[in-house]
Amino acid sequence: MKRREALKNLGLATGFFVATPTVMSILQSCTAEPDTWTPMILTEEQGIVLTKLVNIILPNTDDLPSVTELNVPQFIDRYVAEIFDDEDQNHFKSAFDKTIAIVKPDAKTDINTISDEDYMALLDKHMLLKNEIDEERESDTKFEGLTVSEFLNRIKSMTIKAYKTTQEVGENVLVYDPVPAQYYCGDLEELTGGKDYSL
Repeated sequence: MKRREALKNLGLATGFFVATPTVMSILQSCTAEPDTWTPMILTEEQGIVLTKLVNIILPNTDDLPSVTELNVPQFIDRYVAEIFDDEDQNHFKSAFDKTIAIVKPDAKTDINTISDEDYMALLDKHMLLKNEIDEERESDTKFEGLTVSEFLNRIKSMTIKAYKTTQEVGENVLVYDPVPAQYYCGDLEELTGGKDYSL
């Protein structure tokens, strides 16, 4: 599956944003319960779809906290609201609407009835790997907005970066060294058991 292959390459070009103090502040301020969250800039429907997408991009496991437990959807919504300029917000929301139109057979369909399999099919078809051709971009090279593929890859990057930047993952999942004083050189598997450093 394209989605799974893409997840194997998480180390390549996933840094959509840099963990600046502003970004960290936004991430730490996202504390709403997933069930009671009301999006700041996204529509309610977009918030539901975003939550579904991030949970499929980084699925739950028994030994790791889920993206929804760590408020990743809330962070993405708030990041778009507070960091993106008006033009970027419009491009993001327009691409989001195009993406929803792919998974919804018609406007009357309740978004809550869309299955995980439908979302997986969306990601498999549109979340392109590095050298794959974005047909939507190729068909209109002057288009200034985001294609569905660009949008989904942006969601993927933001999800991964936000997840890895949370305090819970940084301190309890990744290798945490709050005061790095030494430079280590060697095989990551031998040094950390294959885990990334959080700082």
